[in-house]
Amino acid sequence: MTTLPPLPMTRPKLTALARQKLPCSPRTIPRSQLIKEKDDIDHYLEVNFKGLSKEEVAAYRNSYKKNICVDMLRDGYHKSFTELFALMEKWDALREAAKVRSLFWLQRPLEDQPDKLDHFYYYLTRAEAAERKEYFEEVYNNLYALACYFNNSEDKWVRNHFYEQCFKIAQLIKIDGGKKEAEAHAHMGLLFEEDGQLLEAAEHYEAFHQLTQGRIWKDETGRVLNLLACESLLRTYRLLSDKMLENKEYKQAIGILIKASEIAKEGNDKKMEEEASYYLGLAHLAAGEYETALAVLNTYGKISTDLDDDLSLGRAYEATAKVLQSQGQMAEAVKYLKKVVKIARNNFQSLDFVRASTMLGDIYNERGYYNKASEYFQQAYDTTAEITNIPLMDETKVHYGIAKAHQMMLTINSYIESADLTSLDYLLSWKESRSDIAPDPTIGGSRRSTMESLYQTSEFSEEDLSGFPDNQKK
Repeated sequence: MTTLPPLPMTRPKLTALARQKLPCSPRTIPRSQLIKEKDDIDHYLEVNFKGLSKEEVAAYRNSYKKNICVDMLRDGYHKSFTELFALMEKWDALREAAKVRSLFWLQRPLEDQPDKLDHFYYYLTRAEAAERKEYFEEVYNNLYALACYFNNSEDKWVRNHFYEQCFKIAQLIKIDGGKKEAEAHAHMGLLFEEDGQLLEAAEHYEAFHQLTQGRIWKDETGRVLNLLACESLLRTYRLLSDKMLENKEYKQAIGILIKASEIAKEGNDKKMEEEASYYLGLAHLAAGEYETALAVLNTYGKISTDLDDDLSLGRAYEATAKVLQSQGQMAEAVKYLKKVVKIARNNFQSLDFVRASTMLGDIYNERGYYNKASEYFQQAYDTTAEITNIPLMDETKVHYGIAKAHQMMLTINSYIESADLTSLDYLLSWKESRSDIAPDPTIGGSRRSTMESLYQTSEFSEEDLSGFPDNQKK
């Protein structure tokens, strides 16, 4: 939000007099002077302020809002009065309609906010005066100042009103090469984007981008407008593609993300290009185009490496693992996920660590390596407990419990198959305590040779299986 300096205004006569009786006035006003009833005020003025003009009496009697409106009309600003009156009516209507369920009801009435009324008077009348002289750039600046002043959660609808006014006036400005028009398209794009109307937002952002191509224009904060247009378009295209992917409109989503990638390259910003490649890769994955997805994600990984961006590199590895998993290349997927776990641990990214550990646990559990699965599910569960993420903790707890059950199942089956007294004693002891059951060394040894024979045919390496002789590939 743009911070505006205090208004250096000279108030009209009625407004200046009325301002003195406001509760926020620095002067100490006798309590009796603030009495609202007409008869009491008339009597007080007659006794204490003989010789006051009719205007001065009205200034003290009327509300500050009414004095503002009267000054506008008396000074000839009829258009400003009409606009302010319409805004005040809408303000009251919104508060009334919202009742106690909305922020509008909690807001103070406009007549109780003299600073806002001052801004309305100051900028609306200046804009009207400039419009009479056809100084449209000055009209735009005054309306935009009002939009910036009301750029807050409570008054956003007022800001949007003046964004629309700025957009209309910007079409009339012909002396700046289209800069104001470009800015107005940006504001309208933001308005529609916040309202969830993404197609309309994209249209305005595309016009904003087209008008700023080849220009070195900057906004009031020094940001290059063309780069801002690229960022806005990328953000909107990504949101549109998300909706398309939800509706399984894969071709349309990929098409719009390809446009986003081209715009990112045009903007000559590696960070934007990196982001565009990531979402394009995910779209190809969702569409089942695995080879293309790997190629795009490989580009994303290279850019992340060039930028020395470990977090983005971790995202690249995780997305690549998902593609490989979809292709059935589990051993390769495991290698990438282990890299994700390492990066997440080194960068204290708890959620990334939990997600990668859970994916590894799922792969090992699905392939029958229950000890390994239990290890990864346990570290995922322990991490969620540390960060007190209750929903995620419950989810990982279930995964961990299933893997532990599978792990115990192998040992119990081994004891049952052995059918000797020692194994029977182990089983009876376990039934009494229902605690974790440790594998018998003899039984474990007899199974080790079986696991070693699997190394030759398993898609997992010996390193992946080492230390887990009690697991068996499905």
